[in-house]
Amino acid sequence: MSKRPAPSPAAFTPSLPRDADSYAGSFQLHINVASRHLTQKRHVIVYLPPGHGADPAVRYPVLYMHDGQNLFDGDTAYIRGHDWKMARTAERLMLEKKIEPLIIVGIWNTGIHRIDEYTPTRDPGVKQGGLLPLYGRFIVEELKPFMDATYCTDPARDRTGIGGSSLGGLAALLLGLHYSEYFGRIAALSPSLWWDHGVAFRLVRHLKRKPDVRIWLDMGTREMGGGIAQVRRMRDLLIEYGWLPDKDLFYREVRGGKHTEDDWGKRVGTVLRRLYPVKTSRTRKPRPTALAGS
Repeated sequence: MSKRPAPSPAAFTPSLPRDADSYAGSFQLHINVASRHLTQKRHVIVYLPPGHGADPAVRYPVLYMHDGQNLFDGDTAYIRGHDWKMARTAERLMLEKKIEPLIIVGIWNTGIHRIDEYTPTRDPGVKQGGLLPLYGRFIVEELKPFMDATYCTDPARDRTGIGGSSLGGLAALLLGLHYSEYFGRIAALSPSLWWDHGVAFRLVRHLKRKPDVRIWLDMGTREMGGGIAQVRRMRDLLIEYGWLPDKDLFYREVRGGKHTEDDWGKRVGTVLRRLYPVKTSRTRKPRPTALAGS
């Protein structure tokens, strides 16, 4: 289960990471971002890779992440002191040339409204949910155009990803598949596939064709609520639709993995290496030059 109590007000104080100056890249914070589609405003924090903006012609892939306050800073995390350390991990992998330099957009959740915004339907058992379609419109119609106009993004669908964990993983999977003309990569960590009696499976079966989307899908073996069985079922469904394991579907069962920010932070580097690998260029061997008279 991933129904959490509302975070304390302190968790929603917007701020840059206190160690922001120690990064080779940088952060930008957008406070109280409004939407035509949603009543609640939200904060958005953006990690920019080293060198961003030095050459405006250089464009970067983008990864949109839910629960943005949990990604970069323990002071804003759901459980204080327990964040993913995602920017630290990503920047290390960039500097080691193990992943592409990329922009990470952390979309803060809105506390007690998180469950509504991250779910596609109203769950009778939880008595909440159903605003994911509007939240999705906020991202693709408002937030993404703003990011593309403000930063050096590569707006192409195959260069844009969406990700999250728990209910955020459910939201990432469903939005990425529904809006495959905007997103070419999905990171669904420990997705809450139990929501509304498995409505996600019914929605995936509504796909008319397999979109060209790379998917990371995982679950820890120590997560509660039958998550492993559900995520295996989703893996099998995606394979049925044509996804190929370790080609465009990266499925992992994480031994000992729990449903915590610390656990997701431990494996986010592997996620990035699968979804944003450094492109290797093959150099052709020069043809031998014919000798004169041969």
